[in-house]
Amino acid sequence: MALVAPLAAEHDPEVAELARFFNETLGFPPNSVLTMQRRPEIAKAFINLNKAVMANAGRVTSEQKRLIGLVASQTAGCRYCQAHTALAAQRYGASDARIAEVWNYERSDLFNAAEKAALAFAQAAASVPNAVDARIAGELRALWSDEEIVEILAVVALFGYLNRWNDAMGTEIEAGAAVAGETHLAARGWSKGKHA
Repeated sequence: MALVAPLAAEHDPEVAELARFFNETLGFPPNSVLTMQRRPEIAKAFINLNKAVMANAGRVTSEQKRLIGLVASQTAGCRYCQAHTALAAQRYGASDARIAEVWNYERSDLFNAAEKAALAFAQAAASVPNAVDARIAGELRALWSDEEIVEILAVVALFGYLNRWNDAMGTEIEAGAAVAGETHLAARGWSKGKHA
């Protein structure tokens, strides 16, 4: 059971309008945002940050950003966010194989060198303590521009917030995200856990 229950999607009209963004990314407004709207300014700020971070501004694609979020969430252990990022990655064009192989990105032919550097960086940046070292940073800098690195780290940081929020809150997972978790992640040990 969640620490605090989410409010109805239409509880706050301004938040509801902003939250329509998630209809594209997930197909529904997430319970995390519906809970944040108990303090509407937090919900509005979070949605605007999410939109800015996840926007496709260039070479870091929407699909790649969701896979970066998946690796960061796996590293942090947040099952709620793992399911959401798998679902969103699929909605933005990730194949079942790429979603499944993201756990083996270092050895997989499904990821190019730039993607491998970004995923290694995401895994290191989401670790506690932070594990970004000179080698990981150097590989990232060799394959991505400064602007792209800002985008990649912004995704990791955004999911750092969400991982903490949803794990501590015990946010109840929505049906669509649960199906994505079962479909794409259960073979690697994923379950709803506290998010049931």
